[in-house]
Amino acid sequence: MSERDAGAHRLWIRNPLAILAAESAGGIVVEGSRIVECVRSGGTPAAAVHETVDASRHVVIPGLVNTHHHFFQTLTRAHPLAINKPLFPWLKALYTVWDKLTPDAFRLATRLAYTELLLSGCTTAGDHHYLFPKGLEASVDIQVDEARSLGIRAVVTRGSMSVSVRDGGLPPDTLVQDDDTILSDSERVLSLFHDTGPGAMVQIGLAPCSPFAVTKRLMQESAALAERHDCRLHTHLGETLDEEAYCLSTFGLRPVDYLEEVGWMSPRAWLAHGIHFNDAEIARLGKAGVGICHCPTSNMTLASGCCRTCDLEAAGSPVGLGVDGSASNDNSNLMEGVRHALMLNRLTYGAEKVTHLDALRWATEGSAACLGRSDIGRIEEGREADLALFTLDELRFSGSHDPLAALVLCGAHRADRVMVAGQWRVIDGHPVGLDTHRLREEHSRLARHLFGTV
Repeated sequence: MSERDAGAHRLWIRNPLAILAAESAGGIVVEGSRIVECVRSGGTPAAAVHETVDASRHVVIPGLVNTHHHFFQTLTRAHPLAINKPLFPWLKALYTVWDKLTPDAFRLATRLAYTELLLSGCTTAGDHHYLFPKGLEASVDIQVDEARSLGIRAVVTRGSMSVSVRDGGLPPDTLVQDDDTILSDSERVLSLFHDTGPGAMVQIGLAPCSPFAVTKRLMQESAALAERHDCRLHTHLGETLDEEAYCLSTFGLRPVDYLEEVGWMSPRAWLAHGIHFNDAEIARLGKAGVGICHCPTSNMTLASGCCRTCDLEAAGSPVGLGVDGSASNDNSNLMEGVRHALMLNRLTYGAEKVTHLDALRWATEGSAACLGRSDIGRIEEGREADLALFTLDELRFSGSHDPLAALVLCGAHRADRVMVAGQWRVIDGHPVGLDTHRLREEHSRLARHLFGTV
């Protein structure tokens, strides 16, 4: 045994019931934050280990990677002003209540969303925060602080809105900032928090909300800023036909044409939803390597349409998954989103064209590719030890035969154990060091106080 082996803690996750990794039926060995060995069936680790976890009851998959969310919306789930509406009326209804968001409420909303995601097997949480009412200027700082406290890997995008209803946009004046304020704060948070190294726990992206919420200048200067800081770009695009009509009316361009005009057609960008693209646009997006975050649950809730995932992938676009906001999804469960992705895309492409493995791939290595990460999303030597372990002990799994298929088809929704960067963050179905009962009570009380309708 080498001196390095002798000094490092080595954990063997041994003999899983099933594992989403080739030649790894004997389990995996974790050293520090990384996977250092995949053990074949019947084999043992090449070097001594210090700890063993019996995984014979567990189905092991790479930690899920969420590429689109709006954490603050956990406070306005199933809100009576917005239910049963499509996107634009839904947004207009909720803009009237979201300006009441406070720093304390936003912190609890963030904590709850991160916790929900962890419990669903998510190890990398992306959020797109674009609301900055007075007093909430430090939103990114709060999200980074909460991620570090919980030990989840985070990609926090500094969102923005600069075109209010006064200027022909949708949001009220109270929720927007001017371009210079947005760009200045974007520089600030990039300098403070953005880590470009392998194994990064916190990264920052730039995320103007949508073509109908920001200026052309902000889109262009965000792209230039992303080049200087080597960060990702994110926005909503192609979500609804209303958005398409707005772009044609305002810019004289379809959304993809506008994206190209402002300098966003590059592998640095990934788009939320990406539903209403024609064949030529899909080919252009694929050639440019632009990523697409598929949000099946939200798309069904708002009846926005079906993302052409397989066509986008075939064209060359990375395709990942996101839960989207908890007011258009009404939860933050990415494992549930995997099942919805399978079902919705089978309606589009047929039962034989989309498998449970496709849906799991979108939620892991596909999402990682959208974020430009080659160190997460797969179980293999050298990758970060981000893992989700599920048991099949509930009645919903009784009678199932293929454990990996059962996770998706039978509706797994809560992980038994979750590891992020080699550290257990969920054990026996509970987040380590967090009182979920207290969190729910505090979060629920604030939601009623700030956003209740009675």
